[in-house]
Amino acid sequence: MVAGIWLDVLDEIGRTCQAYGRGDLLQTVRRKRVQLLDPTLRVLVVGEPKQGKSQLVNAIVNAPVCPVGDGATTVLPTVVGYAEAPVATVVEDPAAVRPAVGPAPASAERTPVPLDRIAAGVAGTFGRHAGGGPAYVEIGLPRDLLKAGLVLVDTPGTDEVTAIGAGVPAAALARADTVLLVSDSTRELSVAELNMLLHVTRSHPNVVVVQTRTDLVPDWRAVAERNRKHLAEAGVPAPLIPVSAALRLRAAATDDRTLNAESGFPALIARLRRDLAGKPDSLARAAVGLTARTVLEQLAAPLRAELESREAEKDSGPISRLHAAQREVDELRRCSTRWQNTLADEMTDLISDLEYDLRDRTREILRTVDEAFDSADPLTAWDTFQEWLDRSLVEAAEANREWLVQRCDWVARRVASHFARYGHDVLPPWSAVVPEHLADWLPEMERPRVDRFTATQKVMTGMKGSYGGLLMFGLALTLAGMPMINPVSIGAGALFGGKSIHDESRQLLRRRQSTVKAAVQRHVDDFFVRATRDRRDTARQVQRMLRDHFAVLTEELQEGIIRSLRSAKAAADTDAAARDQRQREIRLKMTRLAALYEQAQQLAVGRPASVPLERLT
Repeated sequence: MVAGIWLDVLDEIGRTCQAYGRGDLLQTVRRKRVQLLDPTLRVLVVGEPKQGKSQLVNAIVNAPVCPVGDGATTVLPTVVGYAEAPVATVVEDPAAVRPAVGPAPASAERTPVPLDRIAAGVAGTFGRHAGGGPAYVEIGLPRDLLKAGLVLVDTPGTDEVTAIGAGVPAAALARADTVLLVSDSTRELSVAELNMLLHVTRSHPNVVVVQTRTDLVPDWRAVAERNRKHLAEAGVPAPLIPVSAALRLRAAATDDRTLNAESGFPALIARLRRDLAGKPDSLARAAVGLTARTVLEQLAAPLRAELESREAEKDSGPISRLHAAQREVDELRRCSTRWQNTLADEMTDLISDLEYDLRDRTREILRTVDEAFDSADPLTAWDTFQEWLDRSLVEAAEANREWLVQRCDWVARRVASHFARYGHDVLPPWSAVVPEHLADWLPEMERPRVDRFTATQKVMTGMKGSYGGLLMFGLALTLAGMPMINPVSIGAGALFGGKSIHDESRQLLRRRQSTVKAAVQRHVDDFFVRATRDRRDTARQVQRMLRDHFAVLTEELQEGIIRSLRSAKAAADTDAAARDQRQREIRLKMTRLAALYEQAQQLAVGRPASVPLERLT
């Protein structure tokens, strides 16, 4: 019943690997299935060089099957199993990958080794093996322990974790049921040995540390206690069994049970028998739990990475394009507000500046007119003055209109600068110009009607003035006895008549000058009103044309951005739906893997899961 449980879980793991398309993991599960259904217990003996691995194997089987000595005696892995009679064979297969345990492939070349040449075979100097393909040595012995199903594998020594693949192939470690790490009692466990144990226990559920050569160290118990402390501190769940191969072999030779008990091997043999008996149950369940951890982690890793990448890509791709399109819509809305405000403000300032400029120019003209007609007579200087006035007004109008054109072009470029991010071809295809024959546009000024000082008026004015002088001086001289009309009174009358003519002439000149100044003032005011109205109309016309042009441009940009926004939204919705669907599928798969992992871990009763459940989910 128990075997059926772990076998069902292992088969479910295999079906999951097949469903995920992981043929490599499926083969691993299938090999583990074959291994766990095999009744034999394969024990892999590993460790650093010169720690007594070969002697330990010899002591277990009570036979000198593995050569020992000061030199590098074990070069090829040595597999010790049951046989009716002692036999040794070198197995070599150039296409194999050092199985080290299990049956040799059909393509392997098998070379029998005489029993007295076993040392040469293990050293790799016997037969055709000369650095060719991978090889190992098979040794068969008629021993009850081996007949019960125990298979021992002695491996070449290695002192590096990464070098396990050199002396102990990964396939051999994967197919081993129990791993014995050998370290002698002359020193405590080294850092390399602890690292090796950490490496092995991550991939193997059943590891035992064997402390050899207790017969050489009086305080081996203290060494063993310190080693157990090192194992606990390193988090290595491996028991430590102290043994002495020399005492074991001597006890076997003398049939001394006390000495055999002192050697420590009864505890080791009992552990191996317990593992052999428990392989279909506890050992198999622990192996399935570890296999589930290894396989399901590899199945979950790409799913977890994909889930994280999809979470990271949430703000990229179509979603980022959607956000960019939304930002473009907002930016265009702000741009529309900015350019409309800019256009309105600039045209208001332009009209005010144009009116001020025109007023300043006309005031300058009027000041010149006032200065000129303070002394000039309109009767004699009118033609020259009118020509100058027309020319000055035309120049003022042209300068003011040219400034209008320049400012309108500047306003157009100022408004267009808000569209710089959308391209450079945003200016209107037209531009304001100064019209030709601007003089024809000016109002015609009629010659003002002024009073002339005619000869008749001069005679009459002179007579009026002379009469007063003649009368005044004549009356005064009559008191002196002189007649009223005398040379003095006549001279005084002539003097007074001349003065009256002169005064009247000056008064008429001032009236003519005032009349002309008033007429020019009215003419310039009329010019200012007409020019101001023209500038306002032109500015408003330019404002409307700019408004219409940039409004159309804004609508075109808005239509393009809206199309892009709709396309991005559709793509984002499709991508979000596909991403959510894929995330649900991944989470469902992760949940199933986690459930299968939990089920596998529950098989190992009393063995806590080595990896937290959240590592899978």
